[in-house]
Amino acid sequence: MLHLTAPAATTGPQPRTRDADGMAVASFILGLLGLLVLNLFLGPIAIILSLVALWRGTARKGRAYLGLALGVADLGVLAIAMAASNTISWSL
Repeated sequence: MLHLTAPAATTGPQPRTRDADGMAVASFILGLLGLLVLNLFLGPIAIILSLVALWRGTARKGRAYLGLALGVADLGVLAIAMAASNTISWSL
């Protein structure tokens, strides 16, 4: 006779939450880096990662909100630098 048992309950965080926490940290780091280099690419990526992390219910909401703010700031810095130099790109 074959007895089937239910799978054991996991005690750690769910993989989805852990992934969301990683996305929140990644959005913060990419947003911070985007203030210095490649803000055209890193800003939108930081915004998307932070929104997905918040949507998935991250435990690190502060980092996700900081990543969102830094991503928006990246695009703002790019717009200001482009307006100041009258070009579509900028450099230090």
